[in-house]
Amino acid sequence: MHERAAAQAYIRLMEAAQAVLSDPELAPMAGVYLSSPMAEADEALRSAGLTGNEARLLRLVTALRSPDGAAPA
Repeated sequence: MHERAAAQAYIRLMEAAQAVLSDPELAPMAGVYLSSPMAEADEALRSAGLTGNEARLLRLVTALRSPDGAAPA
C-alpha cells in the first residue's frame, strides 16, 4: 500500500515538474511550485522504504502506468 502511494506521489511530482518547467512564465518560480510535490514524494518514499531503491520505484511507476495497472513482479 505504501509503495503504491509512493509511486503515485512520484508520478504527481513528475507531472507537476513537466507542467511547470514547460511554461516559460512558471519556470522561473519552479522551486515555489514544486516544493510541495517534492516534499510529498520524499515523505512517501521514506514511508514506503523506497529511498535509495530507484529500481523498485521505477518498476512500480511502470506498472501503474501500464494499461492494466498490474503490480510488478
